[in-house]
Amino acid sequence: MIPVIALVGRPNVGKSTLFNYLTKTRDALVADYPGLTRDRKYGQGKVGGLAYLVVDTGGLSGENLEIDELMAKQTRFAIDEADAVVLMVDARAGVTAHDHILTRELRQLQKPVTLVVNKVDGVDVDTAISDFYELGIGEPLAIAAARGRGVTQMMQAVLEKLPAADEKIADRDTEDRIKVAILGRPNVGKSTLVNRLIGEQRVLAYDLPGTTRDSIYIPFEKNGQAYTLIDTAGVRRRSKVHEAIEKFSVIKALQAIEEAHVVIVVLDAQLEISDQDATLLGFVLDRGRALLLAVNKWDGLHEEQKEKIKHELDYKLTFLDFADRHFISALHGTGIGHLFDSVKKAYHSATQRLPTPKLTEILQRAVEEHQPPMVKGRRIKLRYAHQGGRNPPIIVIHGNQVKSTPEAYRRYLINTFRKRLKLVGTPVRIEFKEGNNPYAGRKPNSTPRDARKNNNQGRNYTNKKH
Repeated sequence: MIPVIALVGRPNVGKSTLFNYLTKTRDALVADYPGLTRDRKYGQGKVGGLAYLVVDTGGLSGENLEIDELMAKQTRFAIDEADAVVLMVDARAGVTAHDHILTRELRQLQKPVTLVVNKVDGVDVDTAISDFYELGIGEPLAIAAARGRGVTQMMQAVLEKLPAADEKIADRDTEDRIKVAILGRPNVGKSTLVNRLIGEQRVLAYDLPGTTRDSIYIPFEKNGQAYTLIDTAGVRRRSKVHEAIEKFSVIKALQAIEEAHVVIVVLDAQLEISDQDATLLGFVLDRGRALLLAVNKWDGLHEEQKEKIKHELDYKLTFLDFADRHFISALHGTGIGHLFDSVKKAYHSATQRLPTPKLTEILQRAVEEHQPPMVKGRRIKLRYAHQGGRNPPIIVIHGNQVKSTPEAYRRYLINTFRKRLKLVGTPVRIEFKEGNNPYAGRKPNSTPRDARKNNNQGRNYTNKKH
């Protein structure tokens, strides 16, 4: 199996910076702010043809005991999963009491541990690493993660301690994998839902808004289907976003939407649907992602409350009539079982190939049943259709005067295609293309009759010549 390498250490020693360099991404938030990474984050990388998975973990400071206890559990989970551990320390801070505590814990493990001294740029390397020998877990390796200095040599040293990895595994790992982003306001139960879906405590579930500050990517399988769940930070209104860190988290949540095939938007049944909810849903729709709604905290509500919420959904979210709705309790597991069925249906609808003959046939039947309107005395002509893209499905319709097609008729065509193609959980986009002008490029005063005459003259001349 492809080896898993966990990055552990105190806050602000550069774990996320190293993670980004190793995976050639900017998937982990990086800022000069202790405690930014709270959950495990997975990424893939290669060095010298060898593939690996690297796990970024939260730093432990001891300042907030409740949060730190949960973060410590996440770090221990990552260490348990890992084949090797990289303990990162800060060259400029020197050896600290927390470094000693982590070293004692890691020394008890039956796993390779590599001590990495980060931030050696601009300092004397020999002097910077000399103090860290006292930790007693091998020779310290000096790196500058921000610039990539020494990182390749470090990874080669880490991987040399492990069995050879199959570099093809990393490529296979992403094939046929459905990416599902979990989106919603803070404290609606996203992390609890993720933990329930995968059946373990993979992300923090703590009754405090904003516990998840980053987007956490979690690969797993269910019933033979490979998934990646993306647990996003709760997104507040812009006026509520004060810290730069929280702004980063919003960006990461929106980037997760870009990467996802399907988005599950979690709503709180005990709160009214807000303008912010509608804005988030609108953004998902604007990006063209397949979508389903999970109305959480459904248990314990009276029937009158449930009917009121369903009515509110119908009234405020009419633009999402294509999305499946699930009324669930992430905490107790009620209604969770059918979420994956909807995810798979939405994914299939969003990514399937649509044959041109079938699309054209649907278009022609739609026109027969309901003719396009007249524009300046001439009727809009819709001739044929073909697929222009997937996720979301894009249907390109060719014809004459199509740019004058009213929005109401466009919606009619969208609904017709969705119904005939049995597309569920995904928006459908229609693009119109004007047909080619058969007289383009001819002289202004020429006519079709002139064109035929010129062609006949050309053929007669050729026949006489032969």
